[in-house]
Amino acid sequence: MTDWTWEFEGYAAEREALRESLCTLGNGYFATRGAIPECAADGTHYPGTYAAGCYDRLASEVAGRRVENEDMVNLPNWLPVRYRVADGPEPGPWLTPAHEYLTDHALTLDLHGGTLERRSRYEDDDGRRLAVRQLRLVHMGDPHLAALRTEFTAENWAGELEVEVELDGSVANTGVARYRQLSSRHLEDVGTGEAADGRVWLRCRTVSSGIRVGLAARTAAPADLEVVHGDRRVTQRARLVLTPGTTVVVDKVVALHTSRDPAISDPLHAAVDRVGRAPGFGELLASHRAAWQQLWRRAELRVPNAAGRILRLHLFHVLQTLSPHTADLDVGVPARGLHGEAYRGHVFWDELFVLPYLNLHFPEVSRALLTYRHRRLERARFSARDAGRAGALYPWQSGSDGREETQQLHLNPRSGRWLPDHSHLQHHVGSAVAYNVWRYWEATGDTEFLHTRGAEMLLEIARFWADSATYDADLDRYRIRGVMGPDEYHDGYPGADRPGLDDNAYTNVTAAWVLARALELMAELPEPRRRELEERTGLHHGELALWDDVSRRLHVPFHSGVISQFHGYGELAELDWEGLRHRYGDIRRLDRILEAEGDSVNRYQASKQADVLMLGYLFPPAELRVLLRRLGHALDDETWWRTVEYYLRRTSHGSTLSVLVNGWVLARVRRAEAWEFVQEALVADIADLHGGTTGEGIHLGAMAGTLDLVQRGLTGLDTRGGRLRLDPVPLPELSEYDFTLRFHGHWGVRLRMTPESLHVTVPESGIAPIDIELPGCAVSIEPGRSVRLPLPE
Repeated sequence: MTDWTWEFEGYAAEREALRESLCTLGNGYFATRGAIPECAADGTHYPGTYAAGCYDRLASEVAGRRVENEDMVNLPNWLPVRYRVADGPEPGPWLTPAHEYLTDHALTLDLHGGTLERRSRYEDDDGRRLAVRQLRLVHMGDPHLAALRTEFTAENWAGELEVEVELDGSVANTGVARYRQLSSRHLEDVGTGEAADGRVWLRCRTVSSGIRVGLAARTAAPADLEVVHGDRRVTQRARLVLTPGTTVVVDKVVALHTSRDPAISDPLHAAVDRVGRAPGFGELLASHRAAWQQLWRRAELRVPNAAGRILRLHLFHVLQTLSPHTADLDVGVPARGLHGEAYRGHVFWDELFVLPYLNLHFPEVSRALLTYRHRRLERARFSARDAGRAGALYPWQSGSDGREETQQLHLNPRSGRWLPDHSHLQHHVGSAVAYNVWRYWEATGDTEFLHTRGAEMLLEIARFWADSATYDADLDRYRIRGVMGPDEYHDGYPGADRPGLDDNAYTNVTAAWVLARALELMAELPEPRRRELEERTGLHHGELALWDDVSRRLHVPFHSGVISQFHGYGELAELDWEGLRHRYGDIRRLDRILEAEGDSVNRYQASKQADVLMLGYLFPPAELRVLLRRLGHALDDETWWRTVEYYLRRTSHGSTLSVLVNGWVLARVRRAEAWEFVQEALVADIADLHGGTTGEGIHLGAMAGTLDLVQRGLTGLDTRGGRLRLDPVPLPELSEYDFTLRFHGHWGVRLRMTPESLHVTVPESGIAPIDIELPGCAVSIEPGRSVRLPLPE
């Protein structure tokens, strides 16, 4: 195991789901889980393949109700390569790592070259040893290609090996146990065929969305290949002649296209043609590795020791989900990457944690992800109108067309009960969209986007918040009622007959921020563009006056000298945390535990994840103080520190994002325990701290968030005003690191942090000086120059 490789020794059925997620290979267009090719979906293994943005909708009967769910579709499995010894009157068993003949097994994930290597050795009852080595890639240069090389070595015998190479269209979406009661077969009209030069193909179509899929394979083996067409699959069979100590190679190259692809006439024809024109495995491997080297140069991040190794793995999976190929697609940020079926592949608010990293390395990808939101702005307007509101209401869960995809019911595995799901009330997702638009502009200087698509989204989200706020004469404040905050545990008041909470502090403060930014943008827009926007949206000056009033007088509740998570939070009962920990041990999913006991977390001061403290994640301390001051509150350090301490004691961290946010916030308030949270955020997926959830897909927001923790959190990096402002945080465990970034058209700006100083290098290709600002120090650095700046005490 090295800084660039992750090795998994031995075979352990209970760890396969986790390994398959962590060993997923992808290129931003599609990804395939790290399943062993000879193993089908069987409860232990799950060889899923997913194309970004490929969704389908099915209806199911749940608890006596008909519900619809849209899923990211598990596409036909291109991996299968089966083998067995065929020397003798009867062939031996098909070999898998679960077979008793297995003596050695290991997987090696190579981050540097983007490959997965598998090595296994089998020994049968007659002492014959067979060594199997496989090397897999999902091509980062050509997003439609993947390849698998399999090497067989008979170490001490001679004879025949029967091999089957297959494309399998019999798959379903069964990768998440709690969804298996729902309809899962998204593929229909499955057909197979053959083309010239030994190519075989499989085509199918999704049931409701009608997306056509074409998959083609080309197999090279030192034997004749017999083609057999079965039920929803096509198989190529060969009998390989093995001699002692000699290695026989079988290469499989596949191409995948869907009808969502641009510049094709038919996905099947495109796949068959592409696989026929693809070079051999060796040349594909070389070009694939070259494409990865280009990515690593743009995303360079050097952090020493174990933390650096984990961060590199996180970056690897971010780039496999959101690569430069993503810039050509109409897709959002799937919360679990392209690595599994948890959350049905939906798009939540996770771009809030992902885009800040991408903005400074792959801004073209950020722009594409924001364009996904803009293309669904009309649907968000419809949703607001359906709710009796003006403006745009973005969905908590989004998929293909931007309608609300949040499930109506969710299963509590502890109690076995299906329960109402009210998380669609997390309207703060709109503020996340607006926040991402604004921060993208600050990091890139892309005024053209801000003044066009960005402005349209920002103004319509602001319009929604202004129309959602109702004036309370007793408080002389505006209030936003009937929502849920990021906490997610609390979806209503104890005993209430309707869901929703009033005056969630995070929702109200971020809504005020959106309104203020919208007003700032309208004041700065060129007059012709402003007039166009007013004409297209019907915006009038009376609305702007209301926006200004609401942005200054939205109610932010307080209790006991801290910011209240929502109105009435301080009146809820205190929870017996120690008693619950004693009875259950892990209480991260406190909501499920209490519901199974016949209780409700709505009764208690208990949060799943950071809610109020999200404000300290989004806004640097100085900006947060200004924002609260605009709302009529003086937020001094003592009040904020008291607020941080209050919610830390009342949070179960049932989300991987929670420890990330709390580590970030604690680092900013100079608390020693920050490292404990940062460390947990780093290992959350690789250690599967949430009990099996990583096997259903990695947590993309948490992975990207740890990268941004180094990039912005520990450096205090802020890109407002066209300059780089830095206010480094002293975190001893992560005090040395360096990375490159792209800022306002400057490629390859390098920041190197040590405990004593900050080194900034501006490349010679820079188009203008870069202004750097630290507390008590400001400097302008010319292109081609490097400056060392001492850190303040």
